[in-house]
Amino acid sequence: MPKFVTLSVGLSAIVFAVLIPVLELNSTHLTNPEWPSHARLHEAWQLLTNAAISVLALGCVWTNRAPRIGISLALMIGVSFLTAWALGSIYGGSMLHTDGTQMAVGGINVAVIVVIALTALLLASLWKIKVFNLSQKQGI
Repeated sequence: MPKFVTLSVGLSAIVFAVLIPVLELNSTHLTNPEWPSHARLHEAWQLLTNAAISVLALGCVWTNRAPRIGISLALMIGVSFLTAWALGSIYGGSMLHTDGTQMAVGGINVAVIVVIALTALLLASLWKIKVFNLSQKQGI
């Protein structure tokens, strides 16, 4: 298995299973007193689900049992986030915190930048897997 693939899925797992939960365990997200308790439940569920899928994705790649599935699972999280972000105006979603602030670079939210980069790495990993498998079949 190319190291690039394991590193991309591993980085994705670190972001979605560790970094984002740590960043969202605060009063702007999970413990936000302005959010209904039902919304906080959904936030906790989403964080736990994304973390579990990320760990499963890494396991699929790390053990080389199902690398395409692992990459695809990791991609599902990132692409879902980017889709929700892109469609935010339709359902009233926003990357702004309840106090109107956000972490941004050049006017683009840092989370969006990170997830775009992860998605690009994961797509490159899918391509790398295809090339790697073709070269193995051809004895290159």
